[in-house]
Amino acid sequence: MEKLRVGILGATGMVGQRFVTLLSNHPWFEVTSIAASPSSAGKAYGEAVKGRWQMQTEIPSNIKNLVVKIVEDDSDKIASEVDFVFSALDMDKQKITEIEERYAAKNIPVVSNNSAHRWTEDVPMIIPEVNPEHIKLINFQRKNRGWEKGLIAVKPNCSVQSYVPIIKALGRYKPKRVLVTTLQAISGAGKTFETWPEMVDNVIPLIKNEEEKSEREPMKVLGKVSKGKLQLAKKPEISATCIRVPATDGHMASISIQLAKDVSKEDFIDALRNYNNPVAELNLPSSPREFMKYFDEEDRPQTRLDRDFGNGMGITIGRLRKDTILGWKLVSLSHNTVRGAAGGAILLAELLKAKGYM
Repeated sequence: MEKLRVGILGATGMVGQRFVTLLSNHPWFEVTSIAASPSSAGKAYGEAVKGRWQMQTEIPSNIKNLVVKIVEDDSDKIASEVDFVFSALDMDKQKITEIEERYAAKNIPVVSNNSAHRWTEDVPMIIPEVNPEHIKLINFQRKNRGWEKGLIAVKPNCSVQSYVPIIKALGRYKPKRVLVTTLQAISGAGKTFETWPEMVDNVIPLIKNEEEKSEREPMKVLGKVSKGKLQLAKKPEISATCIRVPATDGHMASISIQLAKDVSKEDFIDALRNYNNPVAELNLPSSPREFMKYFDEEDRPQTRLDRDFGNGMGITIGRLRKDTILGWKLVSLSHNTVRGAAGGAILLAELLKAKGYM
């Protein structure tokens, strides 16, 4: 198979670095262009991230010497070198919106990790194992905008990955209300303990704008596409509290859930363990063999032990028990910079390729 040529916009930041590592030796994609801010332009990628490389592995040799281009000024050059781009830009949201649309108008598909286009009406926001059917919005997007090959598709916020799949898996029992508290790692803020020493031995009870995203975005992911438009889901009602905790990677969620239909503990767990993954037969390279794993052990999942389950793309769940207020409560975990960021976007790009959109 001839690999698709990939560009990374915003390649020097933490999410951009994660894209670089995850795309190394990818069977379908090859990084051929790197772009960032003017301060990094003209430098080899290895030089541009010197002193701020935050990944545990070395910079891939095939990317280390790529010369960094400027996201905006070099857009024509970048477009000539790639078949599609990943957007990991960290700047003003309006500016991101303009840049992503500019690339799509050049017939370059854009798969975005950013929130800038998550609420654009004709842009699908996809977790491939949850709502792959939303991909058909792209047909209407292209018609609306006059794009032949260009497109914009986004993944949702990192905080929703650990509980939206659970809501989807329980669909037959009609989830009504969800209370969720997410305990979010510092890499979600693009930080390490070296760059954010204030987080050592500390918990911060506010992550700005995160609770709104955690409550609203699931309603788009769980919605339905009808007649070229996406209708938001009306249930469940979600109330979220988002807290920053002193962990390097991994977002944990404590979830209480009310269901409209009675369910036994055994059937609840069965719904998770035997969830019918709608993209399993596509054999996407980044798709974990087991999407959701339920632990019988009462002290799992644990962040350090379980965040890398399924190469960081799996969801781990445990501690299901009766709740006297809403009915059920449990704990789940996902890797925020893999499943929740770069890995989720790469999986989305694989879905787009498998379905003939790239």
